[in-house]
Amino acid sequence: MIISGGNEAVPGIRRAKDMGLHVVVSDMNPKAPGFAIADDKIIASTYDVEATLSAAKDYHKKVRPIDGVICIASDVPLTVASVAAELGLPGIPVEAARLASDKILMKNRFQEKGIAIPWFSEVFSYKHLKEIVSQRGFPLVIKPVDSRGARGVLRLTASIDLQWAYHHALSESPSKRVMVEEYLDGQQISTEAIIQRGVGVTPGFTERNYEYLDRFEPFIIENGGHQPTSLPMHVQESVSELAIEAGRALGVETGIIKGDMVYTDAGPKVIEVATRLSGGWFSTDQIPLATGVDLIGAAIRIALGEYVPLDEVRPKHWRGVAIRYFFPEPGRITAIKNTEKFNDVSWVHKLIFFVKPGDIVEEVTNHTKRAGCVITTGETRDEAIARAEEVIRTVHIETIPSRH
Repeated sequence: MIISGGNEAVPGIRRAKDMGLHVVVSDMNPKAPGFAIADDKIIASTYDVEATLSAAKDYHKKVRPIDGVICIASDVPLTVASVAAELGLPGIPVEAARLASDKILMKNRFQEKGIAIPWFSEVFSYKHLKEIVSQRGFPLVIKPVDSRGARGVLRLTASIDLQWAYHHALSESPSKRVMVEEYLDGQQISTEAIIQRGVGVTPGFTERNYEYLDRFEPFIIENGGHQPTSLPMHVQESVSELAIEAGRALGVETGIIKGDMVYTDAGPKVIEVATRLSGGWFSTDQIPLATGVDLIGAAIRIALGEYVPLDEVRPKHWRGVAIRYFFPEPGRITAIKNTEKFNDVSWVHKLIFFVKPGDIVEEVTNHTKRAGCVITTGETRDEAIARAEEVIRTVHIETIPSRH
């Protein structure tokens, strides 16, 4: 069972089918792209634990036994863990998924276990935020405790309206809870590790690109990433091991750990981790392109209770891979031009748009507002980056001011 049928889950659904598995996909959207290639479908919100659990139990008893459950590119580890626990399937503990779904609970656990993290505090009111700022100074980061996709995440500086910032972050929290943390200078890194019986291997290690911090301030918007890293091997190892330790601190002995990490002057620190496969075509495309590791296949096998030999998930090579995003001017899209120049270009792995002519491009306030992306390959990381930037420069998403 794959809990997510969106575009980014499609490569994983295909991989499961290629493995000869019977695949049931659950998603709230009756037109979810994943349904087109699944064997069976369940209509249920991936974020609604009880609805998905009820539907999965019904399917398991009346249609076909479910042998494993996973999510791909969807931030629903609590739903996955709950289904696994109810049906007696392999999976991470429900408690680990619950901790990973609440940033305050997660960081409290990290603090208890001695995991290196930035200073943080829950914020209970605008007045409380002002008190924190007067004590800590700038910059800080404010964010919802339980949101995703960079919604409500802001960099607090002296020029920002703190009252607006507090209420903006609060508006993006389903539980109406907000936190602040120290803003860390240093290289931001995404890791993706497989842990089995407490031992972890990290096939995913990419440097994240935040070149537009000033352009989009106070919003913290990522503009992609690239592999392989230029960081020394001892730094890579320290970052990877810390992310794996963080996963174990949450209670994950077997499963996937996606790390949002920063390498600072004081060493590596954890911003947060997710107990699931990543989105952004990182787990499905970028890691296999860069390393030759079939991460999705390995994750599916683990979800079915198999042990995957560690050598199978160690990088076989490091090739250049880069992803960059499109940020057109806000307004109504009139045309997307010059895409044909890259139709048969071997080093363009994916050129994707999340918008089309007639759509309204809004101001960029979180990652859901990005208009599209390109994934490129190269013999080196610098070549892959240069190629991605060439596509971004060449392809034009034209807009006109909207009255909307």
